[in-house]
Amino acid sequence: MKSIKKLGGFACVAALALTLLGCGGTTSTTTSGSSAGSAAAGSGSESAYTLVEDGKLIGVSDMAYPPLESIPEGQSDPEGFEIDLMDAVAQKLGLQMEWLPATKFDTIIPLIKQGGKADVGVSAFTITDERKEEIDFSDSYLDSNQGLVTKADATDTTEEALNVAGKKIACQSGTTGEAWIQENLPNAEVVPLDDAIQAMTGVQTGLYDACVADLPVVSYLCTQSYTDCKVAMEIPTGEQYGIVVSKDNAKLTEDINKALAELQEDGTLASLEEKWFGSEL
Repeated sequence: MKSIKKLGGFACVAALALTLLGCGGTTSTTTSGSSAGSAAAGSGSESAYTLVEDGKLIGVSDMAYPPLESIPEGQSDPEGFEIDLMDAVAQKLGLQMEWLPATKFDTIIPLIKQGGKADVGVSAFTITDERKEEIDFSDSYLDSNQGLVTKADATDTTEEALNVAGKKIACQSGTTGEAWIQENLPNAEVVPLDDAIQAMTGVQTGLYDACVADLPVVSYLCTQSYTDCKVAMEIPTGEQYGIVVSKDNAKLTEDINKALAELQEDGTLASLEEKWFGSEL
């Protein structure tokens, strides 16, 4: 998902009990446009960014990419690495993190660019020059590669075997996984879907021959709910995730970067990686 994702091979495990890290920042409110933001990453200085709602950092995600973000069945609140990360970032900014309802991945950047509904997009977005033409990115907070998934007993698992007419390769629409399929498996049929869960389910049921998505996600899913599937190929795309912010909110991007640097320095990022991926990445 995320028009280019990332992460080197690693062992994913079930999420441990929630432990929320982070520290509060100093808050000050100023008027700028319809709603003014506050907090300068703990510096106490007046901010100049605009928030959709005072005192809150409102995020948008597709919420279907465990262990990065998802809403488990029977629950109303999201969970995952990026959910915990944004709670910690918001605390550093002296804000409360809130999420919009799950939104299709390929509509999130246009929504942030348009403004007025969400302050940040957080959904395993790979930082790319093409995307930077529309929005700004924070500094990266996680590295990733792509993973190609097949049924566990499949024999056609190489690029050569899958790059033939009649083969169907699923992916999430608008992601780097889709771009990789188009470039490297041009003879196969690419099948863009709403989310990675649909792609994995299609492989599991035999509807598709394979799917491509971010390695940390497919590794996790293959060890949890899709145990009859396997990561047949790790694709070294060397991607980096960033938080999506409007180009009109440069100060917010700056303060988020300060918060990320502090979370890296104080060990919060490492702790969240261990919690959600089983080890530091």
